[in-house]
Amino acid sequence: MTTLGLNSNFVFVALNNGSWAIYVASLCAIMSIVCSITALLIRPSGRGVLWETAVLVLGVIFYMASLTIAVVGATQAAGGNGRPTITDVRLDGPRSAMRLHFTVHADGVQKWSRIKVSVDPQNLPPGKSGDLYWSILRPDDQGRVSQQIDVPLAPPAGTTALAMNAINPDAPKSGACEARTQHGSACTELHFA
Repeated sequence: MTTLGLNSNFVFVALNNGSWAIYVASLCAIMSIVCSITALLIRPSGRGVLWETAVLVLGVIFYMASLTIAVVGATQAAGGNGRPTITDVRLDGPRSAMRLHFTVHADGVQKWSRIKVSVDPQNLPPGKSGDLYWSILRPDDQGRVSQQIDVPLAPPAGTTALAMNAINPDAPKSGACEARTQHGSACTELHFA
């Protein structure tokens, strides 16, 4: 698998994403080993040689199937699923001249897709609303979105928290932040005094 370019990082990501292909490949590898051991235990008689050959051929088939399924499954699972993350969130400066910094990252975003990023004030007094920041991020040629966002921030009076969202278009419409899906959105809240 290493010769074919599959390293442990791909395998760990694939296992983390619950890739069925890795489990099927593991089962095929175990069957290959069982066939090899069985071939060793067959008596070397006229008919035994034929059975030994048949069991070894079956073992080779399981082995090749294991390699093929592992490579295809791990590359699909580790290629990313378009799920965004929000990291490195911080506020700099006094309240009158604050700057908001955060990073949005996603791998495996389809070339025609996009990530919608917004920053909204929370706990506003009645009658006040509005986005403080809104953008659409498109992937590069490898399907990656990586953007460091640094914007001046002037939240309306009475704002005590900011909600940052990075939404994949494949995310479910209701309860997107809490949804247990591999295409879910990323949400975070930043509270300040």
